[in-house]
Amino acid sequence: MLAVTVYTKNNCVQCKMTKKFLDQKGIEYQEINISQETQYIDRLREKGFRQTPVVMSGELNFSGFRPSELEKIQA
Repeated sequence: MLAVTVYTKNNCVQCKMTKKFLDQKGIEYQEINISQETQYIDRLREKGFRQTPVVMSGELNFSGFRPSELEKIQA
């Protein structure tokens, strides 16, 4: 199983939808809230991300609530 990291922020509807999707599929993930852990903001920007959630799982890296991409993550 690949490690899955989800970068979120407070009051983010797409973040909540992404976490709910992963929870329903039984996929474990590490959540990093960039509203609380601001040191990650610059790292994400350097990688070209401008919105949350940012999902990273192996070579699969994307932002936003994207069910078609989330389906590619194996539980």
